[in-house]
Amino acid sequence: MPAKTLWIPTADGKADAFAAFPDHGEPRPGVLMYMDVFGVRPVLERMAGELAEHGYYVLVPNIFYRHGPAPVVELPERIGHEIRPAIAAQLMPLVQAHTTERALRDADAYLEFLTAQPEVGAGPVAAIGYCMGAVLAMRTAAAHPDRVAAVAGFHPGPLVTDASDSPHRLVTELAARIHLGLAEDDMPSEAVGELTRALDAADAGHTCEVYPGTVHGFTMSDTDAFDPAGLQRHWENLLPLLDRALTNS
Repeated sequence: MPAKTLWIPTADGKADAFAAFPDHGEPRPGVLMYMDVFGVRPVLERMAGELAEHGYYVLVPNIFYRHGPAPVVELPERIGHEIRPAIAAQLMPLVQAHTTERALRDADAYLEFLTAQPEVGAGPVAAIGYCMGAVLAMRTAAAHPDRVAAVAGFHPGPLVTDASDSPHRLVTELAARIHLGLAEDDMPSEAVGELTRALDAADAGHTCEVYPGTVHGFTMSDTDAFDPAGLQRHWENLLPLLDRALTNS
């Protein structure tokens, strides 16, 4: 499975990125995969590679590129409960600096780059994400309804807030099929209800479910939050979503 590091031109510089894709055959559908807060690292590269094996070109940009190439902070091989708060504290200023305005400018650049790759077909693409990346995937899909046909988010960051541009308020702008896989501790039941009502009212083609027995970060095998059953459930929902939206199967 070919994989390479790339540099994506953006309005604010160049973002380093990881790409994985099939090594034979015709151009494939593109998938923009947004990282979780811990960034582009081996576990995400493996997940991108696994997704690529199903026939997709997967691009994983380092959204913190303004602060340096990935990894922007030193990470252990395993992010345990005892060190997670300290690492998160290091990363929080970077999260706060990644404003919605920056995120949308970057999304423009990422999609332009992704769809220009010779290995990527001419059809629509998907935006998927983990943790904070789920929020970015939603924003990207809302900003580019003509390009993004599928959006998926797993153990998402705040999707329901009081802000006027809260992600749950953007669903009326989506033209994509949607799947949201929540951990049990991601948001209060009231927020889950508000999110579901927003999706229902928008008549969006969607599924939104709480994965039982999981905690935030359940897909990431290099953390203590990892849940093998949750990761498998993630694939069971993600792959059919992409198949229906991008390959019309």
